[in-house]
Order: sequence, then structure tokens, then C-alpha cells
Amino acid sequence: MKFVRHVLTAAALACAVLPLSAQAAYPDKPIRLIVPFPPGGGTDALAREVATKIGTDTGWSFVVENHPGAGGNIGVNMAAQAAPDGYTIVLGQTSNLAINATLYTHLPYDPEKNLTPIGLVAQAPLVLVTGAKSPIKTLAEMIKAAKAKPSSLTVATSGVGTVAHLTTVELQKSAGIKVTHVPYKGAQQGLTDVIGGRVDMYMSSVPTLIGPIRGGMVHALVVTSLKRSDNIPNVPTLAESGYPGFEGITWFGLLGPANLPADVVKTLNDALVKALKSPQIEKQFKSQGAQVDISSPQEFAALIHKDRIRWGKLVKETGAHID
Repeated sequence: MKFVRHVLTAAALACAVLPLSAQAAYPDKPIRLIVPFPPGGGTDALAREVATKIGTDTGWSFVVENHPGAGGNIGVNMAAQAAPDGYTIVLGQTSNLAINATLYTHLPYDPEKNLTPIGLVAQAPLVLVTGAKSPIKTLAEMIKAAKAKPSSLTVATSGVGTVAHLTTVELQKSAGIKVTHVPYKGAQQGLTDVIGGRVDMYMSSVPTLIGPIRGGMVHALVVTSLKRSDNIPNVPTLAESGYPGFEGITWFGLLGPANLPADVVKTLNDALVKALKSPQIEKQFKSQGAQVDISSPQEFAALIHKDRIRWGKLVKETGAHID
């Protein structure tokens, strides 16, 4: 009987331990990657390239889902509400993580409380352009014209409260000028109108404007990154044009729901960093006007907090809001 009791006890202990030891390592099923913008755009391309490279490196499977709407808020909120198991992540960016919390009256999530940063993916500077036929060919000429006739020059962006809009506000404050903002609901119409001369200038990301710049349809005056863009190296930065420290960029990063386990965050960040260090990804990003941006989860969290304060202040100054 004593022998039988020992056997039963050992069997019970084995059964108790088995579920833990037999547990498959994360991930053991496809990871859902939410893109909060439509298919075919810059955010979508970055997401699919990163997912493909991580999958190639690790053997993991990704299902990329596009859930656009409300400036990216719908897709990001879906990730915020998902189970914190590492099987739902999202590629967020500056607007829906650092601006919309102030811009939208009723944002359904708190970017810092309801999400877990995993790591940055990329960044892209903005570029200010004029139409190819415009007499304004430099930043200095633009500022001179704006000072001569305040509010006479028009600058288009893809919408109120976007990084491009707020960067133009910051530029006006720094240069002591006033221009008239013309917001559009997307990138294409603003581009069409600056090419056609219906607006004087257009501020948007390098990925959006790299093709028209190379094609000679628009003329680039200045980029908003601290360093010149590798894609348009002849275009000066605002920092070197008399505005030291001026920077206005759009960044992109992966996040999961709040309370994502630390080991899952590390696993995802390690895989992301490895993918981003590959020459293949660097080349693909560069072709789109973006550049690789590598960070730890903690560095990404700090950036969200810093930019939320910075852009939020400008949103309040403009009085912009979306109900």
C-alpha cells in the first residue's frame, strides 16, 4: 500500500507539473497585426514588410488586418481592448498615439494607460513643397513673401490636427509669420491642388511626396527632420536653415494591449529589432521615404509621453478639436 501511495503521489505531482512544462512557447498560433489605416498606404506597407521579415526570421505567422477610420482610432482601440496575450498587436503612429488624445473630445482609449509599447519601427520627416511653377523655391523666399503679406500664402495639409498641420503652426511661431491653413481629408487632393497652383504650399511626409519631388511636379523647400533625408539629400533641414532643434516627424511603432506580459514584450521586441537591422528592411523603408527607427519598449513609451505633451499643447493653441 505504501508503494501504491508513492506511485499515486508521484503521478499527481507529474500531472500538476505537466501543463506548465508542456506549454508551447509563445507564439504558438498566428499573431493578429492591426493596421489602423486602409490597405496600400504607407502604414500598411511598413506593417506588411515588418511582419513578413519577422515571419521569415522566426517562422511565426501573422494575419495583417486593416481597420481604418477616425484618424486611426478605431484600429488602435481594437488592439487596446484585445486580450493581453500577445496575439493582437497594432502598428500605431504619432497621430493616434500622441495627438488624438487632445484633438478628439471622446477618445475611446488612453494611449499611455491602455496600450503596451513594444518598439518603434520607423520614422519619416515631413517636407514642405511648392508647385513646380511657383516662384517660391526656397524657405527664405517663402518667409519673405509671408512677412510681406501676412496670411496671403496658403499651405495645405491632410487634415486639422495632423502632424503636418501642427508642424506648420510651429514653423509659423518660430519664423514669426502667418499663413492660411487649408486642410484636406487626405493626401491626394492637397497634392493635386499644389501642383495645379490652387494652393501655394503643401506640407506632408516624405513618403507621400517623394514621387512627385523626383518627378519634378513639386519643388521641395525644406525637410523637418534634424538630419537631411537620404531620399532627398539636397533639401536642407529647418534646423540648418536658422531654426536649430526644430523637428517634426511622423513615427510608427508596435504596441499591444495594456498588461502585456514582460516576457511576451521582450520576445516581440527582440524579433522586431532583428528584423529592423536587416539590410532588406532598411532598403525597403528607404524606397518609401522612411527610415528604420529602433528602440526599447521603455524608450518608445517615453517618446509617446513626450510627444503627447508637445503636440497636445499645440492642439490646444490652435483650438482644433474633433467631436
